[in-house]
Amino acid sequence: MIKKQYFNIPGAKGRSMLMDLTFDDAVKNAPLVIFAHGFKGFKDWGSHNLPANYFAENGFRFLKFNFSHNGTTTDHPAEFVDLIAFADNTFTMELDDLNTVIDFACGGSGMPAEPWVYLIGHSMGGGISIIKTAEDDRVKKLVTMAAISSFRNLWDKDTEEQWRLQGMVYMLNKRTGQQLPLKVSLLHDLDKYPGRLDIIAKAKEVKQPWLIIHGDADPTVPLSCAEELKAAQPDADLLIIHGADHTFGSSQPYLESTLPPLLVEFCKQSIVFFNK
Repeated sequence: MIKKQYFNIPGAKGRSMLMDLTFDDAVKNAPLVIFAHGFKGFKDWGSHNLPANYFAENGFRFLKFNFSHNGTTTDHPAEFVDLIAFADNTFTMELDDLNTVIDFACGGSGMPAEPWVYLIGHSMGGGISIIKTAEDDRVKKLVTMAAISSFRNLWDKDTEEQWRLQGMVYMLNKRTGQQLPLKVSLLHDLDKYPGRLDIIAKAKEVKQPWLIIHGDADPTVPLSCAEELKAAQPDADLLIIHGADHTFGSSQPYLESTLPPLLVEFCKQSIVFFNK
């Protein structure tokens, strides 16, 4: 039977990170997949619960979580209600969050201890996952889903000068109409850790098996980003899914009870890769 467990652990600056683990209780010693969501995302965005079930039905445990400063809260896990936290977020804090989640998964305090995990990262979470994989041997295999190749893919570089002068920039969330604030500390993070936060440079360091999946109809992160990642790490596999957009047919809210066909293809190919 497919079951779900919920956890709440402290992330960066002690802020809560909600997590859920989807699994088939009849499958013993199922390998663990950790999913890292993207920018302006959260663990229950769109159809994210359906891939969790799909992986569980195919012999995996699937752990997804909210980054500590993604703007959601414990009481409102699928809404951007804490814009102060969103504004304070940095890439190094997200790396710390992901490390904390892997520590939790491998430590045995809330679930059976794991020596290693599989990692899936979407969009910005893909960039974070590439860096983490390069740094952490506990990641056995990596799948990136419409991943960025630079954190500056997330905004128009022409805005940076004004951002530095004003100390703040606002990113429109087209879905909600919210203007989401980001402090200049995000740029300072890139300034302070240029080597660690260089996704292409870290891609070159990835030694684990890596599958890059990208759609050729992605309007948010162009296919060229996947090609840059493949060029940086020739040992990685590149799979282009024809017709797939940034979320492989998903949306927020997602009201269907079945996965979009292109997202099914993503899940199938990821499972084949993990099972090799």
